[in-house]
Amino acid sequence: MLDFAIFAVTFLLTLVAAVLYLYPASRQAAGIPGITPTEEKDGNLPDIVNSGSLHEFLVNLHERYGPVVSFWFGRRLVVSLGTVDVLKQHINPNKTSDPFETMLKSLLRYQSSGANVSENHTRKKLYESGVTNSLQSNFALLLKLSEELLDKWLSYPESQHVPLGQHMLGFAMKSVTQMVMGSTFEDDQEVIHFQKNHGTLFMFSYFQVWSEIGKGFLDGSLDKSTTRKKQYEDALRQLESILKKIIKERKGGNFGQHIFIDSLVHGNLNDQQILEDSMIFSLASCVITAKLCTWAICFLTTSEEVQKKLYEEIDQVFGKDRITPEKIEQLRYCRQVLCETVRTAKLTPVSARLQDIEGKIDKFIIPRETLVLYALGVVLQDPSTWPSPHKFDPDRFDDESMMKTFSLLGFSGTQECPELRFAYMVTTVLLSVLVRRLHLLSVEGQLIETKYELVTSSKEEAWITVSKRY
Repeated sequence: MLDFAIFAVTFLLTLVAAVLYLYPASRQAAGIPGITPTEEKDGNLPDIVNSGSLHEFLVNLHERYGPVVSFWFGRRLVVSLGTVDVLKQHINPNKTSDPFETMLKSLLRYQSSGANVSENHTRKKLYESGVTNSLQSNFALLLKLSEELLDKWLSYPESQHVPLGQHMLGFAMKSVTQMVMGSTFEDDQEVIHFQKNHGTLFMFSYFQVWSEIGKGFLDGSLDKSTTRKKQYEDALRQLESILKKIIKERKGGNFGQHIFIDSLVHGNLNDQQILEDSMIFSLASCVITAKLCTWAICFLTTSEEVQKKLYEEIDQVFGKDRITPEKIEQLRYCRQVLCETVRTAKLTPVSARLQDIEGKIDKFIIPRETLVLYALGVVLQDPSTWPSPHKFDPDRFDDESMMKTFSLLGFSGTQECPELRFAYMVTTVLLSVLVRRLHLLSVEGQLIETKYELVTSSKEEAWITVSKRY
């Protein structure tokens, strides 16, 4: 078994490996600046491992060679784009695929949809209506879960250190499972059971992908007798069994509360498509929501001025009244805080697209069927686009052009992924409830180091303290 430190280097390679597994390769370097393979079989994989993560590898590569760079993953050419200008040239002419879907479909052994543009558009609409309707129908539930967490934190003495990541994961699990899958997860024991399986699936992904890379990912070799393989399969079966039961119930019943699965059930999808889409959305939404909540609170604890301004907006919009869906839309500064959280944390540092046809970026030709990475973590820290890029400054999104750029990158507007839109609303409600009653404070001397995976997280638990406003 490979050393665990190597397994944990980067979850992002799951995405790369998945796309490379699903699609054929190009061997042409196409004259794009970059590095030659370090090893014939593994390409530049050793360089990525030595860098610490794919994101950190790309940061160094773009610093050395410019906005359009190339490297080798195994024997396959990969092109990375690292500025807004070159991304603009690539996004419009090329069809895009959801990186979470690509990665998770491969991980879960689901088939790639292969759907045409019309089918993908219809499916996207189902996702959008599922997110919108589940948030509207379950707003009271989301508020209740937020207030339960508030009550828990209010009961702590002011010196109590709160394990933020742990609490945010629990909150995200409760929110996502009930709003996606319904009342099955009202029981905390069901949530804990789901969380255990969720963790097994994602932890296994480290070992699965790296093991398959080591043995030959492209030929699908994997030691099927390993304990970890069995844990993965058992966890997947249990989660699928739960989802199948819920899908059957939602098809045959008339429920007052609309959940995400209902939109898929009422769409023109078969049971397997509903199962796969529900699984992918729930897994991705849990991790994105948990990390967005965690980073937003982390940044608020280190910026007293931003937290004060957010509190003033919340107080102005709601006063002493109850938080409502209509008024939550008025929290403009809160949305700026969340956008700046995504940017500063580099929440999803890499995305991937397949080059469907031969394309051109600047003076460079990108061969057909080349994997193209969007080095979003590089772009989000580019000083030519974001002045003082390492500063947490929500006011930068007062500028409409900044918001348009953010939308272009897929973090807002029509290109925003459903899982992120879901996370934005859940985090907005939570912050409204918490900041209204609490000062969120950092723990003195704590240094939060970043771990760049598919979704960026802290290497160690992030601790905070809280004090009552009233």
